[in-house]
Amino acid sequence: MSSFDDFKFSPSIAATLKKLGYTTPTPIQQQSIKPILDGKDLLGLAQTGTGKTAAFTLPILQQLGADKDKKHRIRALILAPTRELAEQTHSYLEKFTRPLNLFSGVAYGGVSRSAQVNKLRRGVDILVACPGRLLDLANDRCLDLRNVQTLILDEADQMLDQGFLPDIRRIIGKLPKERQNLVFSATMPREVHNLVDDLLKKPMVVEIEYKKAVKNIRHSFYRIPVSHKTALLKSLLAGGSMASALVFTRTKMKAKRLALQLEQAGYSATSLQGNLSQGQRQRALDGFKKGTFKILVATDIASRGLDVENLSHVINFDMPENEEVYTHRTGRTGRAGRSGEAWTFATEKDVRLVRNLQRQLEGKVALNKPELASLKEFYTAQASSYTEGHDDNGSRSFRPARNNNGNGRGQKAASFDARRPRKPGARPTQAARPTQAARNQDQPLSTTNGEGTSSEQPRRNRRPSQQNQANGQQGKSERNAFGGGHAKPSSPINKRKGKRSSRHNQNDNPYMPS
Repeated sequence: MSSFDDFKFSPSIAATLKKLGYTTPTPIQQQSIKPILDGKDLLGLAQTGTGKTAAFTLPILQQLGADKDKKHRIRALILAPTRELAEQTHSYLEKFTRPLNLFSGVAYGGVSRSAQVNKLRRGVDILVACPGRLLDLANDRCLDLRNVQTLILDEADQMLDQGFLPDIRRIIGKLPKERQNLVFSATMPREVHNLVDDLLKKPMVVEIEYKKAVKNIRHSFYRIPVSHKTALLKSLLAGGSMASALVFTRTKMKAKRLALQLEQAGYSATSLQGNLSQGQRQRALDGFKKGTFKILVATDIASRGLDVENLSHVINFDMPENEEVYTHRTGRTGRAGRSGEAWTFATEKDVRLVRNLQRQLEGKVALNKPELASLKEFYTAQASSYTEGHDDNGSRSFRPARNNNGNGRGQKAASFDARRPRKPGARPTQAARPTQAARNQDQPLSTTNGEGTSSEQPRRNRRPSQQNQANGQQGKSERNAFGGGHAKPSSPINKRKGKRSSRHNQNDNPYMPS
């Protein structure tokens, strides 16, 4: 099939494809659309960014458009692993459903259920959902899955990696036994193989070089210490050769902090990570797609299904867990036949993974070792408002310093003790304690010795019994050896630390020798 016209889609679908500029189907679309239209089960394996979404949505739209349901019951169910992928698939469907008088809905966690439930009650022909929220709605009888004709598992390998297999099996138990099943994945681990054996019946298998790296992406590795990663990133961004960049980190806090550093350095950057609410995540993603933000710092939640036009660079600020994650990350660029670049910062600990990636990429990797002296000069000139700190793994990195007073901790160090709430009667902090000279200048307290003469001793040299005498508390044990509070029972811990315990408690304490 060299053209979409060969599939004989309905006039409304053909017009929408022409409006979107789609003329020639991709290899996965050429081999998948016809079997799906014939009602066969299918397993599609293809690289990320090869058009798998259109490969299963277009034939489903054709089938539902030809056999319309006035009640708009759920007849096609698409399961996605992440909120972003579910929302993106739903947005793609909405471009075709309105001319066909079909309705699509989306359901995922992290947002209020009321809007999703109201949409389902009005009627939905195609539902895109994450397994967790879908199962909750089904258990609460907010939706009916008894009319589902086609089940699609999109990015099946990621769903199984995230532990959705039990939920998927529960959902399958609520579906009709007679239905069409479609599974699309970028990799084929053992878990996906087992699920396919249980789910698909005599499936049509379509494989489009899913084990090979994308050809139109140029890969570059930078061997760099952890402490110079931020300086190298800023140096590369200052070159001005990229239209937009997607930067991957391993942790959520590092993504947030790195985006803040880039924003303070003058770049239009934002973060996408799991600690954000769904509204914040969607605003960050929409702003990046529209060009409001040129740099998106994200965790691996953005490594699947994210489709951004004219994304020129993917930067692995932190190395991925394995080769498969690297393929998904870098697959965000070079999509739909466009070219892209992938830059990876590798440390001494990543040598083994780099070698494996070199073999996977067939040696088409540029290995770079930046000059640390030039990076240090760039760091000093361009990032003078940053100081050296520590990242989440205990390694040194660069982070912003607030009103640095020379102590390496910034303004927070000077005001931390003042803001910290303390319990009544607690010992003062180091900043609030008087110096040794100030304590020596304290007024001495007058005491009376056995001969009736007075002696003067500094307060710091006086024992608790002398303090009690000075305060008129002879014979009382209301003050302990630390000079304040009620007397505390003795314990082995206090004995080991050399602390005194009140004398009247020694006889009652089982830990004290008789």
